[in-house]
Amino acid sequence: MKVKISGLLFLFLFVLSISAQTAKEIVEKADNILRGKSSRATFTMRIVRPEWSRELSMKTWSKGDDYELILVTSPPRDKGTAFLKRGNEVWQWVPSINRTIKIPPSMMGQSWMGSDFTNDDLVREASVVNDYDHKLLSDTTVDGTNVYRIEMIPKPDAPVVWGRVESWIGREDFIQRKAFFYDETGLLINTMTLSDIKEMGGRKIPARLEMVPADKKGNATIMEYQDVEFDAPIENSFFSLQNLKQVR
Repeated sequence: MKVKISGLLFLFLFVLSISAQTAKEIVEKADNILRGKSSRATFTMRIVRPEWSRELSMKTWSKGDDYELILVTSPPRDKGTAFLKRGNEVWQWVPSINRTIKIPPSMMGQSWMGSDFTNDDLVREASVVNDYDHKLLSDTTVDGTNVYRIEMIPKPDAPVVWGRVESWIGREDFIQRKAFFYDETGLLINTMTLSDIKEMGGRKIPARLEMVPADKKGNATIMEYQDVEFDAPIENSFFSLQNLKQVR
């Protein structure tokens, strides 16, 4: 009897191990679809409020998990504002005051440019692959597409904004369809919906991302990609503090 129980326990632990590994692999595949080894893109961000809305146009360059640069190209009052990520450090260039500001980890959960996205959502200080433990939940469907539901819990001491994230990823194409962001108490804060899946840069990606806060009726932020290029060569030196000030 002891042998049988031991065998069942081993099998149970083995299944749990495989499930955790599979969940991480699914998240990594979904992340790679959006990122590639490197990328260049142009996109617009529309911030919607009950009484007003405004739109920004931007360019972005990224390389792996360690490098990202975002440049605001319009409207005129924000033009030239830029953000740089190098490793675990993030800076903002503010041309109106001719100053480079280092963004501390404590500010990564703050609103990015007045939108419903956080600083971390845009410059990705945290890694969805390496900074979370992943667990497969029961599958579901969204808009007729079968998706994996994956729970992501931050690892101890990871530079993570959220207390829990639930990601819905297509079973066949590994394209993320939804993400739910919770605080440390388990309260839902934001819901992101990814849609308008089309071929861009030689691969199918969601061209539209909408972030909606749970407790602010009528608020939303919509990002729409106009152009994406994947795996283009970008030197590490491109992501420098000097280039942050002069990139166009």
